Amino acid sequence: MKTKKEKSKPTTFDEHLDERYGKIGTKKRTDFEIKAKAFAIGEVLKEERRLAAMTQQQLAEKTGTKKSFISRIENGHSDIQLSTLYRIFEQGLGKPIRLMIG
Repeated sequence: MKTKKEKSKPTTFDEHLDERYGKIGTKKRTDFEIKAKAFAIGEVLKEERRLAAMTQQQLAEKTGTKKSFISRIENGHSDIQLSTLYRIFEQGLGKPIRLMIG
């Protein structure tokens, strides 16, 4: 039997997240999940913009936003509205978005 000092190491990624950020539903874990999803959206946007051979400025002009806003999204530093996300991907890049819950 392990003592309190002999803390077991996490063996799965979910266990690692639980240990580092708390269980799902806690404020710390929710904040982490939001930041992780913002980062992922930014990475997808960067890649799709690159594949479309567009600059941030060109995408901003095409979607009625600013280059600095596109940059913030790509760097995971913007809380983007769903309508704006659709406009950037569908109108700006011609890529459909599918939203899944669950």
